Amino acid sequence: MISLSEATIADLKTIQEIAHLTWPLTYGEILSKEQLDYMLDLIYSDEALKTQFEKKEQLFYLILDDETTVGFIGIEHNYKNGFVTRIHKIYLLPETQGKGIGKKVIVEIEKLAFEKKSIALSLNVNRFNNALRFYQKLGFEVTDEVNIDIGNGFLMEDYVMEKRL
Repeated sequence: MISLSEATIADLKTIQEIAHLTWPLTYGEILSKEQLDYMLDLIYSDEALKTQFEKKEQLFYLILDDETTVGFIGIEHNYKNGFVTRIHKIYLLPETQGKGIGKKVIVEIEKLAFEKKSIALSLNVNRFNNALRFYQKLGFEVTDEVNIDIGNGFLMEDYVMEKRL
């Protein structure tokens, strides 16, 4: 059974391990190794994660399949002071992908969003990421196309997607 468990600062290493296992497979054919390494350090270093936890910029949840951690999410309710829940991060271990877990996780995020009176979910996805089709199947629609300068000469080339609840 898939469930979410709110992560604590004690779960940083687990989040980092999952990120380092999933990112090369997810983005290895899309991004250069230099950009991949830069972004992993930028987002998942001890300092970056501690700051995100302390500032509560995002709420982190571990994705559990029964008692086994198989991934994590990072979400933000009231995104940009609106009635939107933003999915900043959603990563599943490679061996669990394609088994319907991602769809169940989105359902769990929708439940959390409803509790916070959100009327939509939103996320960014790399324009070349295979996950684009996954999100479209679940009812997300592309609402914008953005290029985000993340420093060091690197860009995130994303679609902004939204799903009305």
